[in-house]
Parts: sequence; structure tokens; C-alpha cells
Amino acid sequence: MVKVAGEEVKLWGPGAVPVTLEINGKPSKLQLEPRQTLLDALRDHLDLTGAKKVCDRAECGTCTVLMDGKPVYACSVLAIDAQGHKIETVESLTASGNLHPVQQAFIDNDAQQCGFCTPGFVVAAKALVDKYPNPTPEQITHQLSGNFCRCGTYAGIRRAVGERKGA
Repeated sequence: MVKVAGEEVKLWGPGAVPVTLEINGKPSKLQLEPRQTLLDALRDHLDLTGAKKVCDRAECGTCTVLMDGKPVYACSVLAIDAQGHKIETVESLTASGNLHPVQQAFIDNDAQQCGFCTPGFVVAAKALVDKYPNPTPEQITHQLSGNFCRCGTYAGIRRAVGERKGA
């Protein structure tokens, strides 16, 4: 313990510490350095590679995951701080062996080109349709504005979210 501004604060590290994360409905017990991001924990320790590491500065959205149902950039969340939260990755969307309706809509509407940004967009789109089952074009544009597609497939992405089956 150390005092910071008169309050005792527990210090973690500098070495690995026990971290338990709830990923896709399952607990995962890991030994991680406190400085390790959720993205690095997912990719390097759990082999969940759907979330991509691109900018590593919370600017592009390729690492988008859901934390308690809300989209977050996994590169900007420390794994140790994700404890006690429910984390969903793109891999959870096909857990039943079938594509999620958002994933199918991306295929049906040609909403991907190189595919690198697609997992982040799919996760962000799932959060969007969970919040707004029949989103307006303005809601789609606003809610997905934190994700970038370098290939420029925005028209297909907007169509996929707005015109998915079952919407």
C-alpha cells in the first residue's frame, strides 16, 4: 500500500498478477502484468484474434469488443480494469455455430473488402442493433463513427446494419 493524496492505494506489479476475466461467458484466469491491455490479453493469452491491433491508440475501432454490452476499444482498457465486467468478442457471435444476423447481413450486403476492420464493425453494429433494433440512418452513422474502413465499404456497412434480415 502507498498513500496518494492522503488515501491508501494498493499497488499492483511490477510483475504479473492474477487477473480473472469473463470472456464470452467463461471465466479465464490469467497471470498478466498490470500494464497489459485487454486487447493484448485476448490476442496473446487467450488466442482470441478477432479484435485486431492496428493503431493501438483508440482511434480506428478494429479492436472493438463489448464490455457489459457497450462497445469499447480493447487497446485502451487495461485487462486488470476489465475484471468484474462481461466481455464479448466477435468470436462469441458464432458460438452456436450459426452466424449472427449482423454477420450474415455483412455478407449479404458486401459490407467488407479486405476484412481487416470487419470484426470491429460487426461488434459495434451488434451493440447498435441491441440498443436500436430498427436504427435510423443517422443512428447508424453516429454509432459506427468510431470505426474506420480503409477500403471505404461504408455504403455496404450502412446497408447491412439497416437492412439485415429480421430487422
